[in-house]
Amino acid sequence: MPIDLNLTIVGKLFLASVLGGLIGLERELHRKPAGLRTNLFMCVGATLYTILSGELARQFGGDHTRIAAQIIPGIGFIGAGAILRDRGGVVGLTTAATIFVVASIGMAVGGGMYWTATYTALMCLLALSILGWAEERTLKRHLLVFRITVADPVPAMKTANETLSEMEIQMQHFQLVHVGTEFVLEFEVEVRHAQAEELVKKLSAVGGRCEVVRHEAVSE
Repeated sequence: MPIDLNLTIVGKLFLASVLGGLIGLERELHRKPAGLRTNLFMCVGATLYTILSGELARQFGGDHTRIAAQIIPGIGFIGAGAILRDRGGVVGLTTAATIFVVASIGMAVGGGMYWTATYTALMCLLALSILGWAEERTLKRHLLVFRITVADPVPAMKTANETLSEMEIQMQHFQLVHVGTEFVLEFEVEVRHAQAEELVKKLSAVGGRCEVVRHEAVSE
């Protein structure tokens, strides 16, 4: 029986596992649905299918791209499973797009385009980390729960209403609870990072304790 494994194939699969694993690790650290193993397996799988497409066509004849061409619709099904609807919006689009790109990186490795695959993987890592950080800080809105514990709730309520009115932000699920000698004022708002910091600063100036948690942490 001829040996169908050589150093070139081993090197391709190893490089695919490293590149896919790096992107998967970044996703895993951010607790995304498609993490380390998922991205690693998809990249290695796309690489192996691309190798098979060429090898089988060379041995038995046929179109070299026939098997590889089926990777794209197959990856589309996996990516669609990562897209979910949440609170009237859509989440998971970046994860689905990452899955699509990781498969293309695997195909590039399988096709022998090592530098192209490496450059694409590094570019994706930079986009996911640096652009992701910038988006979180400047563009993305988060649903946050503000809890203010004070002896007198009137100044806190007035400050919160005035600040939110200036920012043109609507308060959601407001409630006021009397706990012992103190009052706990709680409400939800959808704000960007800078807006949340400004709101905390103004509410803290009223006195008492001001806590901010993400809505996801409350519901878990």
